[in-house]
Amino acid sequence: MTRMLIMGPPGSGKGTQASRISDKLGIVAISTGDIFRYNVKEMTELGKEAKKYMDNGDFVPDDVTNRMVADRLRQPDAQRGFLLDGYPRTAGQVEALDAMLKEDGHALSVVIELTVPDDELVSRLLSRADTEGRADDTSEVIQHRLDLYHEQTEAVIESYVDRDIVARVDGTGQIDDITERLLQAVYSVRERTGSLPVVESVDAGDAES
Repeated sequence: MTRMLIMGPPGSGKGTQASRISDKLGIVAISTGDIFRYNVKEMTELGKEAKKYMDNGDFVPDDVTNRMVADRLRQPDAQRGFLLDGYPRTAGQVEALDAMLKEDGHALSVVIELTVPDDELVSRLLSRADTEGRADDTSEVIQHRLDLYHEQTEAVIESYVDRDIVARVDGTGQIDDITERLLQAVYSVRERTGSLPVVESVDAGDAES
């Protein structure tokens, strides 16, 4: 049973790949962005609490975020495995996720990081901003977002390295090729750590499904 994280800088394509990989592995893809939007839309108690911070332009505290994620991981579809996108982002969230899984006798299987050179990320994000009319997404703003990723999220990834469950995957090239590399990386980590492999190699045509 695979419980994994997919991480990568803005513009790395991890949202697209998360959907593809979760389909191939038969596990649910869970985006923290979706969790926030659901709770706010449904006006759950956690959603109301988070909205207070969001309306003021403040970061939602780890405590609130952790409780939202814990609630989502308790849902039946996540019991069969999951792929988390966008969490954890801080050392405190790493500890919280460990505690959530340990409570049920589980642990993370794999942490995948999509790597893309900054110059290509800037180019991708500027192109997307132009296409979607995001005038505020200037090269300076985009570079700031990338700097924050390097300063904060990369430290989170490093915290998993000692567990020998991290695989860094080249996020450049054709989407199908990246999907194949990701699947092989998941297989390799599970094989290395002694977990039963659940991934089979797929060809480009298969990856379209």
